[in-house]
Amino acid sequence: MPDHFYSVEQVAEHLGLHVRTIRNYVRDGRLHAVRIGKQYRIAHEDLEAFTGRPAPAPLGDTDVRPPQQQQQHTEVSSIVQIDAISRETADRLTNLLMSLATNRGPGHAPLRIETAHDKERARLKVIVLGGLADTARVFDCMEGVLTS
Repeated sequence: MPDHFYSVEQVAEHLGLHVRTIRNYVRDGRLHAVRIGKQYRIAHEDLEAFTGRPAPAPLGDTDVRPPQQQQQHTEVSSIVQIDAISRETADRLTNLLMSLATNRGPGHAPLRIETAHDKERARLKVIVLGGLADTARVFDCMEGVLTS
């Protein structure tokens, strides 16, 4: 019998999907789960088989790791506003940033980038959510495009 089980909510958070999507996968038989009462539980091995990669060990709601066993995590949330930017430069910068966010290898921390261009004000807003090093690289790329 598997040692670790995940709730539908934990799987959805881990995969970055909506809870309803995970439930649909379970109901369609794409993701094996066990129904306990009114809730589904997904075995660690079944999640790994579904994703094709190792799944993190689940922590129970009351499980707390001692500080020496916790993995340090740092995340940056930034909003950058660029004024007096042409549509062409905004498009070029947006394409570069989207490429940075999507072309990442396995094992990298998530990097989320959103852009919005206001052509009437010639203003681009960039929202970056990610780790310290990744965010610094994004800013370096942005500076490279804007100063060229």
